[in-house]
Amino acid sequence: MEKTDWSVNVGIDLARIERQARDIRQRCGPVLAVVKANAYGLGAQKVAEVLADVVDGFCVFSLCEAIAAKLPQITGKPILALRPSEDETAEDFVAARVRPGVWTAQQATRLRAARPVLCVDTGMQRFTCPAEDVEAVLAAGDCDEAFTHAVTIEQVRQLVSLLGGRGLRLHAAASALLDEPEARLDAVRPGMALYRGAARVWARLVEVRDSHRPTGYSGFVVPRFGVIACGYYHGLRLGPCVVNGVRRRILEVGMQSAYVEIGPQDRAGEMVVLLGEGLSEADVANAWKTTEHEAMLRLVGLSRPSGAAG
Repeated sequence: MEKTDWSVNVGIDLARIERQARDIRQRCGPVLAVVKANAYGLGAQKVAEVLADVVDGFCVFSLCEAIAAKLPQITGKPILALRPSEDETAEDFVAARVRPGVWTAQQATRLRAARPVLCVDTGMQRFTCPAEDVEAVLAAGDCDEAFTHAVTIEQVRQLVSLLGGRGLRLHAAASALLDEPEARLDAVRPGMALYRGAARVWARLVEVRDSHRPTGYSGFVVPRFGVIACGYYHGLRLGPCVVNGVRRRILEVGMQSAYVEIGPQDRAGEMVVLLGEGLSEADVANAWKTTEHEAMLRLVGLSRPSGAAG
């Protein structure tokens, strides 16, 4: 799957996502694939199509995400919406074949007919039920499933201590805990682990120059540079890139263009890889001082103007 806008290009390796999902399921057991935020920007509908026969269910942030991506029709698998809206009814969830996550007795009562899933607080303190309210929410929603957002094995143990041995389906592990057998419980919820390495983002050199004097707004000096038609308007930041297989630097980012370090053999029209070809999400995230998730989402979004849908 590939899309092109201006001179920035994005390719999504759906086969790689499928392979990674199969590997996770083989190692960890049942998989609830996280496709929230349009599958981290890679396209929830397309991702769901290739994973429908691989995973055991899907997780979205909201009911409207599941409906927009046509997940119930495409997959026929269980779908969990992590955060219900106050104006959504149990009938809305039942009609869409989506189960809501809940964390208060009021929510659980209101959405009882939709078979709500309890979200337990083990440290996240966001859209979660504190331990002292767990019994009330379970009873109000007649819940048969519970989960937590765990980033440590201790948080997994908290969930099991509260609810283990009671016949509830439990899940806690996202991508960071997949290698911990104790964290796998009845299912795992990978997100980034599905998508890592699947996106390739590149732009074309629209101009190249030899120079030995200060250049750009910052007055950098290099013997040779190129220009790509992508800037901070699109979300680009200073960081690494790859030109003709050589790791290079983005030297300066302007509103709608950026200067790129190049070598003597590089010519106009050649590709500047911003993600892929040995340049990982972690490489970019380290340079940007952010997470792999944000780095990938921003780079994939470079191929459309800021604010565009999709």
